[in-house]
Amino acid sequence: MSDEWYERMAELGEKLGSDVTADDQSGEFSHEKWHLVAATGLFGLPFTGDRRLSDRTLPQITAALEGLGHGSDDASLGFSVATQLASCAVPLARFGSPALREHYEHAVTTGRIIGAHAITEPGAGSDALAMTTTAVAGGDGYVINGSKAFISNGPIADLVVVYTVTGQPGTFTGLTAFAVPRGTAGFTLSEPLGKMGLRCSPLGTAKLRDVHVPADHVVGQVGGGSWLLSHVMAREILFIAAGQVGQMRRRLDACATRARSRVQFGQPIGAFQAVAHKIVDMRISIETARKWLHDTTARMVAGEDVTARVAMTKIVVSEANVATARTAVQVFGGAGYLSSTGIERGLRDAIAGTIYSGTSEIQRNKIAAVMGLGENGGSSW
Repeated sequence: MSDEWYERMAELGEKLGSDVTADDQSGEFSHEKWHLVAATGLFGLPFTGDRRLSDRTLPQITAALEGLGHGSDDASLGFSVATQLASCAVPLARFGSPALREHYEHAVTTGRIIGAHAITEPGAGSDALAMTTTAVAGGDGYVINGSKAFISNGPIADLVVVYTVTGQPGTFTGLTAFAVPRGTAGFTLSEPLGKMGLRCSPLGTAKLRDVHVPADHVVGQVGGGSWLLSHVMAREILFIAAGQVGQMRRRLDACATRARSRVQFGQPIGAFQAVAHKIVDMRISIETARKWLHDTTARMVAGEDVTARVAMTKIVVSEANVATARTAVQVFGGAGYLSSTGIERGLRDAIAGTIYSGTSEIQRNKIAAVMGLGENGGSSW
């Protein structure tokens, strides 16, 4: 089943890969591509009859995202797709009440609405427990006030899962998540922010001023936001990593082809050991990253505690993505520096992978905490 999803999405990705350079320069999100991806049924995979079994489809999801990354040169699309799955599909499927699922499931699974989650704040960064956005009980629901930053899909989102403080600030039981629809009075989403890479995956901010949200739009339980966040972020990391592995496999194919066809000094540049070894090292990095992704996904499905493994997977995959993208520019030489080839775009897109969903430094803190080397990092994402 996973192989079928891989092949299906890789084939679709090949059809979606045109005009990526032009799209990157304009920074336009493609609703047409979005709906073609949604038509495959990918967004519906987290939803199962028994919410406790929602992780059973993780291998299919990661295979699909890896295939999309391999088939398409549009890393931005894969990133927005992964965000939809992690920010809305997973929390609604696993933690949404029957009423909340009934209200939003069809729209999310069909891609009719685009999802995002608002976690980071200007003054908090990766320290989720330092957030100051509050939700205060009032009337038949809650009133939310605060600001959020770095919201992937934010400028185009129709539904945002907003994480807030409802209890004692800085405590594990002090956070609660709410599903907040676009258009709710007092809820303002910004225009897309200019950025280095992933330019067609819009990133923005949000302001919440006396935003009233009904009580039935709590995702999970009041005070359960930290658990929800940990659950969601672990899966977001794997979803994004899957796309990166696919992109790296595509990059390897391009570099191998270039090394065989580009002739310098009377022979293909792949005949030079300096070039061949770079491509061999690229393959080793990619195979290592892929094994980490598949192993961690399988362990998660089996119900193991994968806290450290998810962090290690993110480090291995994201840093390999940057390294292989840098190598690709070198293999392509001057052509790799030109925007028209798309090679330099791969490097720009890869850089953010060591920052979003918890920086490489935060991931190392997590691993250290699991190893008993320090207390810091356990509550960060």
